[in-house]
Amino acid sequence: MRALLPDLAPWRSSPDFRLLWVQGLITYFGSFMALIALPLQIKDLTGSPLAVGAMGAVELVPLVVFGLYGGALADSVDRRRVILLTEAGLGVLAAILLVNALLPEPLLWPLYVVAGGVSALAGLQRPALDSLMARIVPHKQQTAAAALNSLRWQIGAIAGPALAGLVVAYAGHGTAYAVTVCTFAVSAVLCLRLSPAPPAKEAAKPSLRGIVEGARYAWSRPVLLGTYAIDLAAMFFAFPNTIFPFLADELDAEWSLGLMYAAGSVGSLVLGLTSGWTSRVRRHGLFVVFGAAAWGLAIAAAGWFSSVWVVLICLAVAGAGDMLSGLGRSTIWNQTIPEELRGRLAGIEVLSYSVGPQLGQVRAGAMAGWTGTRSAIWTGGVACVASVVLLTAALPKLVRYDSETDEDAVRRREARVEG
Repeated sequence: MRALLPDLAPWRSSPDFRLLWVQGLITYFGSFMALIALPLQIKDLTGSPLAVGAMGAVELVPLVVFGLYGGALADSVDRRRVILLTEAGLGVLAAILLVNALLPEPLLWPLYVVAGGVSALAGLQRPALDSLMARIVPHKQQTAAAALNSLRWQIGAIAGPALAGLVVAYAGHGTAYAVTVCTFAVSAVLCLRLSPAPPAKEAAKPSLRGIVEGARYAWSRPVLLGTYAIDLAAMFFAFPNTIFPFLADELDAEWSLGLMYAAGSVGSLVLGLTSGWTSRVRRHGLFVVFGAAAWGLAIAAAGWFSSVWVVLICLAVAGAGDMLSGLGRSTIWNQTIPEELRGRLAGIEVLSYSVGPQLGQVRAGAMAGWTGTRSAIWTGGVACVASVVLLTAALPKLVRYDSETDEDAVRRREARVEG
């Protein structure tokens, strides 16, 4: 049992990791407050599902554009400064939501402006956060750090919405936004205590040329290319969250809708709580492949079975598979990408993280309208597994990746020791 428990080595060895872990947990709670309150307020103001759905379109473009730019920025300036300023900016946007909510008649347009602004700041911040892990956590502890970070996210994803729903229901949108402002203020104070993370001496200013350079590096590394491609394919073919309400109706279990959305996080949480064994694995490419395949198989099963409890179990298994794949991707990135390119490659990761689920929801909705809800889910899962098999055959180096023998991993480990 002790061998299954999460490996706490990064927590013990890195003060900066401890700060970022606590800061991230606080930020997640505040973010989920706004994440729940914002669409509900749009719904209350308009009564239109289309108006609520328009938030996705408003958020996608800023996330992609500023995610790529944020990657180049993270390679050229102090990453701590980027994290601190974006965290403060998110607090300001939350304050705008609070002021608007306190008006006698709250306005609609600021909600969309803030949604786009939050997406832009998140795009700027994420590459700096992701690329900082390789600097503050020892090479051999990267898998353990990824597991602990995922565990933190799952705690926020389960507890955050539940708490946010209660606050919005009983205290109103304004109180939820006030809590969000407070959490970002505390988070910014914690960020001030982080050690400086200056760029490499030869770092260039952010530019389109620099972004292209990062993309060329990723394209030239089959292992990295495989992590991006498999994640993108898995999310495009097997991300049916947008049609869960229709699935609940078909199963005559409208009461299960909230459980459907939470099941994946529960599965990820269980894997996170038993992730100690992952620190002793060297073949992280197998994590990516098997995790994505398990995700697809579980989603296919969720669309095939007609028992709501079996469906919920399948969704939980899918969440565990997604987390396993995520552990592999994060470990490979942090073990192989050179320090001077880490931010730009993290910016590219934002693309697969954001574009895949967004396009996957469009695919699921379109297929559901054409073939039916359950058919859209199980065929997507099958297509996910097929795409994983094809990509694995096309990029065999991903499966053969070994952290002890891979050239990029060895080079990165030696550079870390010399540094």
